[in-house]
Amino acid sequence: MEAYNRALWKTGSDHGPAVSRVSDLFRAIKANTAHLSPFTAFAFKFETMARVQCLLALLASTHLAIARNGSHFKMIPVYPSPPMTGKNDDFKLTLEEKSSLVDGTDGPCGGNIAPIPRLSFKGICLQDSPLGVREADFVTTFPPGITAGASFDRAMIRERGLLMAEEFRAKGINIAWPVAGPLGRSALGRPLPCRHCCLGNNRRIYGAWRANHYQTLHRKRAETMRNPTMRKDGTVIQNSLSSNIDDRTMHELYMWPFADGIRAGADHAMCSYQLLNQTHACANSKALNGLLKGELGLQGSILSDWFATHSGVSSINAGLDLNMPGGWASPYFMNMSQYVENGDISEERLDDMVRRILTPYFRHKQNSPDYPALDLSLNEFKEQETAATGNTILLPATPEEIPMWNIGGTKNRDVRKDHGKFVRELGAAGAVLLKNDGALPFKAPKNIAVFGNDAADLSQGQFALNPIDPIGPEMGANTQGSGSGTGRFSYFVSPLQAIKERMGSDLVQYILDNKAIASNIGSIYPAPEACLVFVKSHIGEATDRETLGLDWDGNAIIDAVSQKCNNTIVTHTGGPNNTPWADNPNVTAIIAGHLPGQEIGHSIADILWGDLNPSGKLPYTIAHNESDFNASVVNLTGSTGIDSWQSAFTEGLYTDYQHFSESDIEPLYEFGFSLSYTTFSVKLGSVTKLVRNASPMPLNRPTQPGGNPALFEPLVKVTITVQNTGKLAGATVPHLYLSLPDSAPRGTPVKVLRGFDKTKKLSPNQSQKISFVLRRKDMSFWDVTKQDWLIPKGRFSIKVGFSSRDLPVEGSVVF
Repeated sequence: MEAYNRALWKTGSDHGPAVSRVSDLFRAIKANTAHLSPFTAFAFKFETMARVQCLLALLASTHLAIARNGSHFKMIPVYPSPPMTGKNDDFKLTLEEKSSLVDGTDGPCGGNIAPIPRLSFKGICLQDSPLGVREADFVTTFPPGITAGASFDRAMIRERGLLMAEEFRAKGINIAWPVAGPLGRSALGRPLPCRHCCLGNNRRIYGAWRANHYQTLHRKRAETMRNPTMRKDGTVIQNSLSSNIDDRTMHELYMWPFADGIRAGADHAMCSYQLLNQTHACANSKALNGLLKGELGLQGSILSDWFATHSGVSSINAGLDLNMPGGWASPYFMNMSQYVENGDISEERLDDMVRRILTPYFRHKQNSPDYPALDLSLNEFKEQETAATGNTILLPATPEEIPMWNIGGTKNRDVRKDHGKFVRELGAAGAVLLKNDGALPFKAPKNIAVFGNDAADLSQGQFALNPIDPIGPEMGANTQGSGSGTGRFSYFVSPLQAIKERMGSDLVQYILDNKAIASNIGSIYPAPEACLVFVKSHIGEATDRETLGLDWDGNAIIDAVSQKCNNTIVTHTGGPNNTPWADNPNVTAIIAGHLPGQEIGHSIADILWGDLNPSGKLPYTIAHNESDFNASVVNLTGSTGIDSWQSAFTEGLYTDYQHFSESDIEPLYEFGFSLSYTTFSVKLGSVTKLVRNASPMPLNRPTQPGGNPALFEPLVKVTITVQNTGKLAGATVPHLYLSLPDSAPRGTPVKVLRGFDKTKKLSPNQSQKISFVLRRKDMSFWDVTKQDWLIPKGRFSIKVGFSSRDLPVEGSVVF
């Protein structure tokens, strides 16, 4: 079977979708898009660029991959044909113009698709980041994905996406890069895995998060992109390493959030740097043509991560549609016209690439005159970055080129509105209370001491140009990672500032120099009622963590302060860390504050003083020992053999809490763990079958975005009641875990998270009913022989509770 899986991946089909010629699409003078039906019920709206009416006919012949009898490369039209006026054959894209649309170029944004002056097409702007508009002024720096994931709050995740979309659109950006993809396979993984761009170690959280995020982004007419495609979890040299993943693990774990994201309307996807099962991800036809476009029905384009393209013809035939950053810096698509003229690439394939890039642009009506023009300051920020770093690979638009782009309107426009209020709320909602020996919430203290450089203002400025700083700046609260998934603060509220605001004229003592604290703290006088220790672990792009320890002598300052203060409260780290001080009796409370965004100080203070009852939950596991984790970072920097650069995902489906359950390892704090200032109970109401029998999935159903629509049919409904049994008002997040019958194949985890939903704020003794719906896919496994999802026969066990190990309610259903 292992050999079968390898062969299946290695020989993935090179067939591209059967498509109509783009020259047949660009023939109408006008195309009125006002009456177009939405792509999905949640279709987004986000795009601009006036007067490209000659291109609108593109929608008429767009195609969608379907799966019939095992074939994933037949196509059917899904977009409605827009009303046409005028004559045909008035406009046609030249070969050179088509070629320019599939290769990135210099310009005002992070990524750019070149204008076509002949058609008054003013290009497309692509821009980071997963926590707000990067390299821009008067924008909001939202809490990163890890904080949103820890909130387990679907409504807040939707609101986050909506507000981010407002800001991207208001700055004139066409394609937003709001979500990154890795699941955090390795606790040490840092190159975009899960820690600051992403949101947790579970496919169900990820899938739900992506669906809610994309749906709200589309409401503002922004295109969305799912990045990056499988799979760079825990790698050191990304361009050389092969991530080797078996077929079942790929489908059940790593493809899962892609399916939910594409079903929710993701317009584009990105392929990453490393090899996937021995083939570079951006040239892997099985992944791009077979899985993303065929099996999952991706309608838009697949673009490369920056410099992740390693070939021209083979990548194009494998399914890559857009090369980034393009131009001489990444020259593989520069000879596109020659590829076509030589017959290496068919013009039909080039037409498909163009269609996939432009269809979302028109679907979201970004050609409409009401779509904002690009803020000129975006181009000026790029000029400043080029000057500061000396990086001339990605250049801004020159003054002579600016008229070609859709640049105009108010410069330095303020797009923030009152979004800071939401940032404060989400930052608090993503905080997880891990320990509380009666220290919190505060009861009007008169004397507090604050320790640690993580409580301070950002002494090196509000924006870091170094994307690969291994531990971040010494002085300043850690509220985002580093690299391309960052933002520029318009303002920043440090923890110390927020605490001083709370205390007013009362006493706030503080020492911010970690080295001074760790070496000799001396006495603390007058003795404070509480000692707050702020510690951090930096996380970001380009490098993995070498240890799960805290940065900047974090453990040492906790030890030093706790020796002098018997009411030490430890707060704020970036993600999973070793916590050897958790059982220290003088450490009376621990808050995992994650990365709260620009309102970090207010968010943490709201938890400390009890304005908000903590409701966040761990979206990962914290172990007693680093060795308890099973997926280590692969570091092969000393290896010279080409066959040495391999990362085998031999753990299969056993990641995070599944690994701890399977290996019978007791975690320090399990996945989903949290404490509150109140208590809750849960009772099972009913388990109802919505279908009499779960018949085999229809193989002849045409694939829709996200996969075979039969996978999303509801089969079971579970109803529970949650009650606040404590003395304070608060909210919580019940979890539902499903165990497949014994007939499921070997390698099936004992239980998997299949549902979660946050309650409203419940007063003491108040209760709320919550329902979970289990879809066909939730109750299935991927059969590697039949190449399809199958429901195993037998009894499914259902457990409901408040974490992966606190599951007091049980039920079952038989199929």
